[in-house]
Amino acid sequence: MARDHLEAAVPLANEVVDAIGDGDTDRARGTADRLAEHTSAAASLTGDPVWRAFEIVPFIGDDLHAVREIAGSVDSLATDALDPLLDLVQDFGLAQFTPTNGALPVQPLTDAQPTVAQAAAATAAAHTRVDAIDTSSTLSPVTDAVNRLGGLVETADAATDAADRAVQLLPLVLGSDRPRDYLLIFQNSAEPRSGGGIAGAFALLHTDNGTMSLAQQATAQDFPRTQDPIIDLPTETEDLYGDLAGEFVQNITITPQFPLSGELAQAWWERSYGTTVDGVIVLDPMTLSYLLRATGPITLATGDELTSDNAVQLLLQDAYVRYPDTAVQDLFFASTAAEVFSAISSGNVEPVPFIEALTQASEERRVLIWSSDPAEQAILDGTSLNGDITQSGGQDRYGVYVNDSTGAKMGAYLEYRVGSDDTSCRNDGRAYRDIEVTVTSTAPADAATSLPSYVTGGGQFGVTPGNTKIILAFYGASGSQFVGIERGGESASARTAEDFGLPVALTTVELTPGETATYHVRWLAPEESSGSAVTEITPGVHAIETEAPSFTCEFP
Repeated sequence: MARDHLEAAVPLANEVVDAIGDGDTDRARGTADRLAEHTSAAASLTGDPVWRAFEIVPFIGDDLHAVREIAGSVDSLATDALDPLLDLVQDFGLAQFTPTNGALPVQPLTDAQPTVAQAAAATAAAHTRVDAIDTSSTLSPVTDAVNRLGGLVETADAATDAADRAVQLLPLVLGSDRPRDYLLIFQNSAEPRSGGGIAGAFALLHTDNGTMSLAQQATAQDFPRTQDPIIDLPTETEDLYGDLAGEFVQNITITPQFPLSGELAQAWWERSYGTTVDGVIVLDPMTLSYLLRATGPITLATGDELTSDNAVQLLLQDAYVRYPDTAVQDLFFASTAAEVFSAISSGNVEPVPFIEALTQASEERRVLIWSSDPAEQAILDGTSLNGDITQSGGQDRYGVYVNDSTGAKMGAYLEYRVGSDDTSCRNDGRAYRDIEVTVTSTAPADAATSLPSYVTGGGQFGVTPGNTKIILAFYGASGSQFVGIERGGESASARTAEDFGLPVALTTVELTPGETATYHVRWLAPEESSGSAVTEITPGVHAIETEAPSFTCEFP
């Protein structure tokens, strides 16, 4: 009976989420009530003293304990988290998360903080309770149920944690306590950098008690090269990426450590305009394409209609053919960014697609945020938005970061696939972390002649026109050790170093049009491994494909 109630709860939980997303709060409330009936019944059936007494019986005790714990966790989720959140949604509405006439109401966000904090605490407690369930000796149906319902609790925990951070951070960013200035940077991923792409267009976002406006715009051409790095760089970072990391504004995201990128950007803006910005936000053309799902098509000053389907093609390929002058390109990008901002800030946006677009972009590391205010930065800690490679979030964190070495815009023709897994080969039980990255150039066979020299580089930096040259920087988790690298099953060369206390291996890749290269990197996992690992990669022009490769103990 308890199992039947729990099985019935799963589709109802998903239906509640769908109803909230559709803005149908009445349907969400009715479905939530039915969900609570099932979870309450399951908790009641498994919570009596007789059930608990049988938990000490050999063979069946572990199963009974697991079922009681998962039932109690899901019931707590429905009662202590979902119920107050639904009350909030009915009073608050998703529309409060989208601007109107250049403003986003601050007070409703502030008012929501206690309720969202309560829900976040409840889901976190439920998640902790589920994680503590030992299924090593439970029957298969019980194990499957714990995994399935545990996934539901984990998803809810992530969602409420994100909501809790959002309602804390947004009022501050919107100037609830004082006016703020944030530097928006639009990265051009056609020329890859670790954080996404070169910094091409800049906009100063001014906020004051919920109102938002673009106070100033600039392009990379407005920031002349400095003779020395704009700020003192960490020795390891300078050894890895050279002085260029701090001498050209385009290179602020050449390091994968985004808090450092934020400090570089802040210094560049202050040097050129005398204004000290409160924070830095970067995004890329793919993010704009996601946001266009919420705004619908936008007509640009050039007469082009920018849509979710054509944004990347227009911004990262067509623009170079149409505007060979670098300065004109930057102006086109800046104008496009301003038009998109105008559409969003005016309220010409659908709330649910808007939130989904920002969520997808942040999960893909296409939106990063740095704040000079320690209180704001603390809210970002542990999230994908802060881009701090030294924060593991309780997992062993590995990274694959891409920097262009062609000196051009051939990154628009790169596609990536990435896969990783742990391989157990050692007698001491310490695992290897294997990472496989496949890079493909989709450039046309006649790229050398069919593409502008501004796109191919024209051989200016020693790369054959039409070819694409990049540097792959593999970052290991804290405490891991580099074992080796291979390309296509053969040993490959790599330069090893350290950056922010993390081991690093760099290798250079040059691809002819249509060529594919697959790299396999092996790390020895940390002695005190978390048991869970994550691998992130620089976001590209195209969505990153994931794969599930199979590794053996043999390694060149």
